[in-house]
Amino acid sequence: MLLVQVPEGSNVLVVTTNDVPGYEVKEVMGEVFGLTVRSRNLGSQLGAGLKSVVGGELKGLTKTLVQTRNEAMERLIEAAGARGANAVLAMRFDVTTAQDIGTEVCAYGTAVVVVPVA
Repeated sequence: MLLVQVPEGSNVLVVTTNDVPGYEVKEVMGEVFGLTVRSRNLGSQLGAGLKSVVGGELKGLTKTLVQTRNEAMERLIEAAGARGANAVLAMRFDVTTAQDIGTEVCAYGTAVVVVPVA
């Protein structure tokens, strides 16, 4: 089982698996998602262009993508909580380029209510 980092104070468990060992799914609330689109920073674009010539990690873009994924996760958790779920199963990320001006990141999964198995 892989646990995904959950924002502090959240009571929604997010996993990439289809079940949670030791828990039973009592109710399926449906698909939930968290979506965000980030525009590209001109400075990081220039740095990325130069770095692509010499090779190496594009640290500015990596940092932006991590922040964007975290924001999408937070929105996913908010959506699950709003439906009354206490867990999200089969969480995945989808990342696409949005009209060549930014990056769209969507975190999605199935919102459920789980209870410990007695």
